[in-house]
Amino acid sequence: MSKVTGSYLISKSLKMEGVENIFTLAGDHVLPALDVMADEGFHIYDTRHEQAAVHMADAWGRLTGKIGVAVYTTPGFANAIPGLANAFHSESPLLSISGCAELEELGRGAMQEIDQVGMAAPTTKYSRMVTDPKRIPDFIAEAIRIAFDGRRGPVHLTIPVDVQEMEVDEDDVTFYRPSEYRPNQSSKASNSQIEKAIDLMKQAKKPLIILGSAGSYSGSGTELERLLETTKFPLMTEGDARGLVADTHPYSRGFFDSALNKAARRIRETDLLILMGRKQDLIVGYAMAPVVPKEAKIIQIDPDGSVIGRNRGVDVGIVGDISEISKQLADEASKHKWPELDWLDVLKNDQESQAQDLKEIALEESPMHAAFVHESVAKQLKDDDILVFDGGDFCHFGRAYYQSNVKNSWWYLPTLGMLGQALPTAMAAKIAYPDRRVIMFTGDGAFGFNGLEYDTAVRHHIPIVGIMGNDSAWGIDRQIQLGVFGKTVATDLLPSRYDQVVKALGGHGELVEHPAELPDALERAFKLDRPALLNVRIRNEISPRAEAAVSRWKSHTPEPM
Repeated sequence: MSKVTGSYLISKSLKMEGVENIFTLAGDHVLPALDVMADEGFHIYDTRHEQAAVHMADAWGRLTGKIGVAVYTTPGFANAIPGLANAFHSESPLLSISGCAELEELGRGAMQEIDQVGMAAPTTKYSRMVTDPKRIPDFIAEAIRIAFDGRRGPVHLTIPVDVQEMEVDEDDVTFYRPSEYRPNQSSKASNSQIEKAIDLMKQAKKPLIILGSAGSYSGSGTELERLLETTKFPLMTEGDARGLVADTHPYSRGFFDSALNKAARRIRETDLLILMGRKQDLIVGYAMAPVVPKEAKIIQIDPDGSVIGRNRGVDVGIVGDISEISKQLADEASKHKWPELDWLDVLKNDQESQAQDLKEIALEESPMHAAFVHESVAKQLKDDDILVFDGGDFCHFGRAYYQSNVKNSWWYLPTLGMLGQALPTAMAAKIAYPDRRVIMFTGDGAFGFNGLEYDTAVRHHIPIVGIMGNDSAWGIDRQIQLGVFGKTVATDLLPSRYDQVVKALGGHGELVEHPAELPDALERAFKLDRPALLNVRIRNEISPRAEAAVSRWKSHTPEPM
């Protein structure tokens, strides 16, 4: 019998799951595992901060539908916690692996000792310590099964450094193929559920379907498109589901964000709300009045039954795969006649009004308005370009402007609202789709969190294009302060040359101060085969999202986000 180490067992277990990439920052408590991973042919992407490594693994998991893996040592794990919190909100299939001091030293004040399992628990679906190397494969199998069960999410394993180095007989270890421990979760609704849903849909005059992140698990919007084309119902998408059905589809009404899409505000008038992979949370005003009328009927379809009816009872609740149930609904709907609703034109007119509003403020002036920058960028975009947005007013103007017409083409921070994730997310997107252009939108405030990861992009040759709207401020918070309190506190920044930072790290950086400079600067950045950042001077202007936030502060009502 051959002897193998715990580190080898980690690598083999991950290989069997199809893992190819490891996102990490090296440290002594994971050096044995990283040494073997390098020998076993994993692509190892080392970042400048562990939070960025988690953001990359988070994005990788959602982009590919495969498990993302992040590895770090003990203080690195402490740095990783914000990333895990973000992944918990983004519901990403992510496996966090940290090392720690030797088992026999734990509880004695060991090197860098902290309660990793306890710290990870609130930000993951599963958190355990492995104390026997023979158990590594089944702990990894259990963790990944839980990561993909129902609504997806991060999981964590602490594997002490001596467990990584222990030798065992390989024949004494049991390995599991993914098909053996992670069965296909595709599930269907009962005939009675489908019939009841169709009965409600036939009565609706102002229906609205909202497709959320959990609706993207199948990776295809084909069945949903067939449902729309049969019923002639309007659809709005948000989260990871953006682009699953193109915004140009005749029954699509774009991005569900009541601040950035006027049509989304009509949720207050709907008589039938169909939530597909969309929770009853703040995004939809908790599905409660006044955001969703008391008289409205609700159909909620989700892979996780625990979120159905969470804040408001539903008329039909179905647990299962969104694509499969869309097919069932479309099959049943095809037996009936469906009229073209006047409601569709009402929503379309709202979209056109929104576009006109943005056009009117996109003036060719110095300093530039954010809307002008996004209008200029849009002229050079392709449908399969991947757009990654950070938070902040500059990015909100962009999310109000751009369409999403291809799946995996639109990435925005989840409900936690953690700034700084755009750069690591953009890098992961470029790794996942090397033949597609990746454009990152960020503000000068958000850039400060992970801006040094341009070094990571340069070292690993990840040619993304960053476009920064620099208004020398924490823009959205500054606007909220002015709107609510009448003065600013701790929200002013310097007009710093972040482009020079990127140049110093080996990337391409340009300062863009005048509208006439922007088209050529964009063209240069897109042509270069290396990481780039355009530092664009923009005006301090309040975005529709900030205006909605001010209104929410003043009214103290659960307005949708």
